[in-house]
Amino acid sequence: MSLSLRPRQINGFCPVSADAPYAERPTFKEGSLDAALLGAWGRISPQLLPALSRSRLWRFARQVEELEPQLVTLTDRRLRDFVDEWRPRMLSARLYSQEMATSFALAREAARRHVGMRHFPVQLLGGAAMMSGALAEMETGEGKTLTALLPAITAVLMGRPVHIITVNDYLARRDAEQLAPVYNALGLTVGLVEHGQQAQERQRAYASDVTYCTNKELVFDYLRDRLALGPRRARARLSVDDIFNSRLVGHRQPLLRGLHFALVDEADSVLIDEARVPLILAGSQEGTENADGLYETALDIARRLTPGEEFTLRANEKSIRLNARGNARIALLAAGLPGLWAIRRAREEIVQNALAALHLYRRDVQYIVADGKVQIVDEYTGRVMPDRSWESGIHQLIEAKEHCTITERRNTLAQITYQRFFRRYVHLCGMTGTATEPAGELYGTYGLRVVRIPTNKPLRRTNSGTRVLRTAELKWNAVVESASDMVRAGRAVLVGTRSVEASEHIAELLRRSQLEPVVLNARQDRTEAQIVELAGQPGRITVATNMAGRGTDIQLHPAVREAGGLHVILTEYHESRRIDRQLFGRAGRQGDPGSYESVVALDDELFRRFVNGPLLRLVGKGSKSDQPLPALSGRTLRGYSQHAAERLHSRARRAALAEDLRVNKILGFAGTE
Repeated sequence: MSLSLRPRQINGFCPVSADAPYAERPTFKEGSLDAALLGAWGRISPQLLPALSRSRLWRFARQVEELEPQLVTLTDRRLRDFVDEWRPRMLSARLYSQEMATSFALAREAARRHVGMRHFPVQLLGGAAMMSGALAEMETGEGKTLTALLPAITAVLMGRPVHIITVNDYLARRDAEQLAPVYNALGLTVGLVEHGQQAQERQRAYASDVTYCTNKELVFDYLRDRLALGPRRARARLSVDDIFNSRLVGHRQPLLRGLHFALVDEADSVLIDEARVPLILAGSQEGTENADGLYETALDIARRLTPGEEFTLRANEKSIRLNARGNARIALLAAGLPGLWAIRRAREEIVQNALAALHLYRRDVQYIVADGKVQIVDEYTGRVMPDRSWESGIHQLIEAKEHCTITERRNTLAQITYQRFFRRYVHLCGMTGTATEPAGELYGTYGLRVVRIPTNKPLRRTNSGTRVLRTAELKWNAVVESASDMVRAGRAVLVGTRSVEASEHIAELLRRSQLEPVVLNARQDRTEAQIVELAGQPGRITVATNMAGRGTDIQLHPAVREAGGLHVILTEYHESRRIDRQLFGRAGRQGDPGSYESVVALDDELFRRFVNGPLLRLVGKGSKSDQPLPALSGRTLRGYSQHAAERLHSRARRAALAEDLRVNKILGFAGTE
């Protein structure tokens, strides 16, 4: 019995031709049994094979270190010439070969000379694991940005364009600018793709040897290529069309060169957290959008409906369900209204969406209003997603709710899930600090096995405990008290919140206590670099959403390091344990001291959504009103809630992939599925 129809990687590379004009792996479809068996193997393999894997990686790392004396004595010019001479041999290099070790040694030496950082042995392990097509789990603060140089440079020398994919524009630009001197020293080019660029700028960036980009910009560019090329992605057709390109009317050259080699930074965030919904490329819809005040009328009717009697609010699924009584009430309120209101299904759908806009989408949580526009806030990164909109008219309903200018609805031109997109890369690898929990799904969906990399220095991050209080008021008071104590001790403090609203609320409470917090949320995204740069100063309190999570490296002032390092306060559990771990990982990086604590409340969203209401009240009555719950109760509530949330999200990801495959089959927009 075959376990999978999926082409597997051999020596770090999938046996698929990468020299086609638009290279990508063929699509595959596997049965539910295959997926289940692959997922089970992905969960147990990190426990079964770590010693064997690391032993081979350590041998390779020693190979790299043995080459260092030969390169240290070379001049910069001679080092560049050496790369040019060595490049032909790299085209046939195998995994963990002498050629690959030499490439790692060249990258390591160039980094030492041009950015003042020399790869630690554990970073060599991480780079080697990624060359084998694995996901390297490296503790936060272990220098994943620098580690990415090793497989990126090696893949380029092997003749493969590289995409280094991260979660936001800030990190993509930071990493590209910081590491450009290393690539340039070896004769390689670096490109950056970010929001707001024109097509020609994007083409130039993707034409570089190494391109830094975000997951969303990359996928949308891929969808644009699919629309432009259609069946022309085949090798022969592209070659003929290139010859006669000047005669093609309305055709543009593709933005990308195909999907050769992807290195995904913060891979669990991109491949797991953000994989619940497909990415949709949309075009403008013709016609008058808000004829006869359609959205305002829908909101007015929705406000007259009674929750629990005429509709059900499903908090877990973030959905609204109308009942027969609600439908009858809508028909009564819409009687005599023109247009769509005379059509039963249409009026019920628009009112159901209006209820969602009123009850499920909250200002300063899911979105902000800036410059008179509704702007979506990414729940995982805390950043504004410009030029993105919700579908099915929900975005326009929220605009009407907030009294903003109504934008036109958009038609779906193409869509794809992250699951289907990233499986098309000839070589896929990545790195993150939190891959253990979703290891089974990563292997079952993407074929990525998780390899744990040890830390360079012993961790000095300490857990200061967890307090689960009965109310939000008690929680915020405890956060203010804890932050005040740390400031008096000369330490720096990072207060993590889940929303813009919460970050601004706790900042105001801190100010009332004569403290001076600095807020980092979707409203301050332009000053992010300056805020992060000063977050490690003595007495500094930074209040941040998830923007201060993944990829944020807070450099400590010597006095702060001496006083005990950065102290992180988590004020609300996330639906994924991994996101909590990422926040805690801002402290105690690279051998520095640091500490973290959790101060949460029973009326936080996670508990309200996933724990039965009567049970929550019963647990709360079991303790004094101003005292935290017993530690065991707090751990049980957290474990149950996050496990329930992760199960729900896993089902949503499977459903999104199944729906994407169904819609793609119907649309058939690519022509070469």
